[in-house]
Amino acid sequence: MELMIKGKNLDVEEEAEKYIRNKFKKLERRLPDIQDAQVELSRENTKAVENRYVVQVTITSRGTLLRGEERAPNLFAAVDSVVDVLNRQIERFKGKLYHSKKRIKPSIKQLAAEQAASEAEEKAEEKKGIVKVKRFPVKPMSPEEAVEQMELLSHDFFLFYNAENDHFSLLYRRGDGNYGLIEPELA
Repeated sequence: MELMIKGKNLDVEEEAEKYIRNKFKKLERRLPDIQDAQVELSRENTKAVENRYVVQVTITSRGTLLRGEERAPNLFAAVDSVVDVLNRQIERFKGKLYHSKKRIKPSIKQLAAEQAASEAEEKAEEKKGIVKVKRFPVKPMSPEEAVEQMELLSHDFFLFYNAENDHFSLLYRRGDGNYGLIEPELA
């Protein structure tokens, strides 16, 4: 597993980096297929001391993304909290695989599979209104796999490359609890 640790508004001390690496070795034992993990540590100047340190983690495991973000009064407590969140997600992920007897296979098409999963924040001009840009690798999958991935991430929408029609599609959760699928067409 490739573990990338970076600090935002703080310097990552050697003791903190060692602590994080130790915690992620334990995560890797629970899910051995982890390809890489990105850990972003940040310190925010807030009045609420309990939200001072933020730890964001994105894990890539054979095309599946697991993500967690936690806040705490100190860095080590935030790391512990996010590891607990990721442990629950791994259990849920492994349970779904076991119960459905479905195996995740590496993608046939190499669409963005060779790029490392990365989240980059870029500030655009304020008059345009874009304040954050996210980049992530996309693997071809069926709409059913996209539903599972969206549930694992606990999101209300999910952009994916639809293997059934070789186009990008957007899956979203409707107000009635069902799902909708948007398939764009060029005009």
